[in-house]
Amino acid sequence: MHAFQKQYSTVAVPKLTTAKQYASPYLIPKISRVVVNMGIGDLATLGKTPEDASAFIATMTGQQPVVVKARKAIAGFKIRAGMPVGVKVTLRGPRMHDFLIKFTQVVLPRTRDFRGITPTSIAPDGSLHLGIKDSTIFPETTQGSFQHPLQVTLVATPACSPDEARLLYEALGFVFQAQAN
Repeated sequence: MHAFQKQYSTVAVPKLTTAKQYASPYLIPKISRVVVNMGIGDLATLGKTPEDASAFIATMTGQQPVVVKARKAIAGFKIRAGMPVGVKVTLRGPRMHDFLIKFTQVVLPRTRDFRGITPTSIAPDGSLHLGIKDSTIFPETTQGSFQHPLQVTLVATPACSPDEARLLYEALGFVFQAQAN
């Protein structure tokens, strides 16, 4: 059994079942997928290509990303239809578990001045959205390699309240800031 699955079944499930009384074990929330997204609209000004962003995301997640192209032209942003504007990858199963272990135990503690995730990062449907300003906190990056902001989204299923989602994320090792009264 994977370390993340073991932590989920031995720590998160008992904590959630004691906090909330579920009629069925299938109603207990769990993380269904992780989406890692990077906007690449301004890479040309940095002298990078979409292939550089794809290679970085691939080494970081262990899965080949998809290049997202613009659907329509926006003159104010100098975007034409069909231009690459982002790179994303959706992780499920063992790759998701590996990424989450690395993310909670290595990446988040390496963040400068990390005091915890803000509770407002949890959406009403229970998904957690994290923006990372500096991608060099990932251990795959080397000195002087690709630096660009990215977004990590954890999708919890079944659709749960933000309170249930926070209990789940805390049980899985995510650190949240204390709520101000």
